[in-house]
Amino acid sequence: MQRMIGAVLVVASTGGAGFLYGAWLKEYVETLLYLRHVIYLLKGELEYSGAPLQEVFGRTAAHVKEPYRRWLKVMERRVAQRDGETFQKIWLHSIDNTLTELHLKKIHIRQLKELGDCLGQMDHASENREFALYLERLELEIEKERTQIAVKGRIGNCLGVLGGMFLVILLL
Repeated sequence: MQRMIGAVLVVASTGGAGFLYGAWLKEYVETLLYLRHVIYLLKGELEYSGAPLQEVFGRTAAHVKEPYRRWLKVMERRVAQRDGETFQKIWLHSIDNTLTELHLKKIHIRQLKELGDCLGQMDHASENREFALYLERLELEIEKERTQIAVKGRIGNCLGVLGGMFLVILLL
């Protein structure tokens, strides 16, 4: 009887791990969607207000949730201080220090960092084009992640259950 209960628990726990993997995939897409929302807010604020980047970061921070709010507040404060740092260096440093809890994939971090390469050095029209280019690439990445959710989620569920069955067979 104890073996049967143990077998059921092993299969249930490994199946649950597969289910959690699928849930994590969905959550990751939600993270990318919210990042897109934040970038759209930055782009819109820059485009319509024509304000300097420091003010754009401050105004946008009021409309977003954590950790994006903290990131934008850090950007606002550090751009105001500058202390001889380039905008690009401030952008990279703030992403590395405040957005790590999002656990973005390396390619998404790299693309976000590349956006900062061009900001703060051009006129507003060029900055808007850079935002548009980044948003287009982000849209493609979101679609790619969405298509992988179904496949990877199903594989995760199946591997979880099958892995549990394999463990039960080994242990029995």
